[in-house]
Amino acid sequence: MNNSYLDMDLLRFTTAGSVDDGKSTLIGRLLFDTKSIFADQLEAIEETSKRKGKEYVDLSLLTDGLRDERAQGITIDVAYRYFATPKRKFIIADTPGHIQYTRNMVTGASTANLAIILIDARKGVIEQTYRHSIIASLLNIKHIVVCVNKMDLVEFDQATFEKIKADYQAFAKKLEINDVRFIPISALLGDNVVDKSENMPWHNEGTLIQVLESVNIDADINMKDARFPVQYVIRPHSTQFHDYRGYAGRVESGEFKTGDEVVAMNSGLKSKIKSIDFSYKSIPSAFAPMSATITLEDEIDISRGDMLAKVGNEPKAGQEIELMVCWLNEKKLQPNGKYIVRHTSKEAKCIVKNIDYKLNISTLDKVEDDKTIGANDIGKIMIKTSSPLFYDAYKVNKNTGSIILVDEFTNETVGAGMIL
Repeated sequence: MNNSYLDMDLLRFTTAGSVDDGKSTLIGRLLFDTKSIFADQLEAIEETSKRKGKEYVDLSLLTDGLRDERAQGITIDVAYRYFATPKRKFIIADTPGHIQYTRNMVTGASTANLAIILIDARKGVIEQTYRHSIIASLLNIKHIVVCVNKMDLVEFDQATFEKIKADYQAFAKKLEINDVRFIPISALLGDNVVDKSENMPWHNEGTLIQVLESVNIDADINMKDARFPVQYVIRPHSTQFHDYRGYAGRVESGEFKTGDEVVAMNSGLKSKIKSIDFSYKSIPSAFAPMSATITLEDEIDISRGDMLAKVGNEPKAGQEIELMVCWLNEKKLQPNGKYIVRHTSKEAKCIVKNIDYKLNISTLDKVEDDKTIGANDIGKIMIKTSSPLFYDAYKVNKNTGSIILVDEFTNETVGAGMIL
C-alpha cells in the first residue's frame, strides 16, 4: 500500500438528522462523487433505481441496505463507512436519528472529530436538530457543519438559508461549540457536496468536502497534559533482558520524553524515564495517540490500571466522581446500584451514590422531579469507586475523562459516562 496514503490525516465524523432529512442520500452522494464506490455497487443501485421507477440513480440505496437488515430483526447500532480523497482519509459513523436511538448516536459520535447536522430547508430548525446538537456538545465534538439540505425544493433561495442559519446560531449560543459552519446543499442533485453549486452562486464558503478536507483537528488532541495509563507490565526474565521492566500502554494525551520526571499515580512515587521503546527500538519521545513501552530509572511497584504523568501536572485522583451518564440499557439505572466501572486501563467496582437530575435533551433543562434514568436518557450522577481513579474532566481530556459502567452480573455495558 502507498505510504503516502498510510500517512494521510484521518477525520472521523458523524451524521445526524431526522428520518427524511436526506442523510442516506448525502452519504451516498459523498461516496459517489469522491469515486469511493465500486462499479458493481453502482450497477446494482442503477438497476434497483430503474426497478423502482425512479428517473435518477437513488444514491440513498448505498446505505439503505441497513434498513433491510433492521427489517429482518438484525440490530445495527452504528454503521461505519470509509472513504478517502487525495487530501484526507475519512470514517463516517452513520447513526439512526430517532430519539429512541440516542444511545446509538452517543456510541457513534463518541470518537468523532466533527458532526454534520442535517436540516431540511423546508422545515427549518426542529426539535431533533436541538437534540442532535446538544448531544454533540455534551460529547465535546469541537466542529459542527450544519448542512441545509433540499435547497432544490425551496428554489435555492438564499433568504431561506439565512433564516435557518440565524435560528440555529441563536440556539447554538447555549452550547460550548466554537466552530460552526453552514453549507446550503442538495444531496439529491449534488449541489455543494463535492462540486460547487451553479444554482447557489451566492454561497462562497466552500463545499462540504472542502470543509471536511480542510478543518484543522490537530488542536483537538490535548498535548498539554501527559497521561500514560499502564496496560501491561513487561518482565521477559530472559538472559538477554534479565532486569528489563517495561510499562506498556498508549499515550492518551500529551508527550513523554526520555529524562522526563514522572509520577506513578497510585503510589505517588517519582522517577525519571530511562527509555521509551517502540517496535524493538528506543525512541526519544512518544506522544498521543502512540503506543509504547516506558522504562524508569528506579524500580517502582506499578501494575495495570496505574498511570504515569509528569511531575507537577498530575490528573485528579478520587473515589467520589460526578459525571454525566448516557444510559444504554433497557434496565433502568438503580440508585445505590452496584456496577463495574472501566476507565482507561483500570477496572473497579462502584456504587451509584446520587442521581442529581435527568437532562431534557431537547431543551437542556434539568428535570429534578423525575430522576428515573432509563435507556437513551442522560443525567448527572455521582458514583463512589472501590479504588481511586486517575482522571481529568471530559471537557479537558476525552480519553481520561470517559468511563463505561458495566453490569456486574451480565457483563453488559449499561452506561457511558463523561466526568465533570
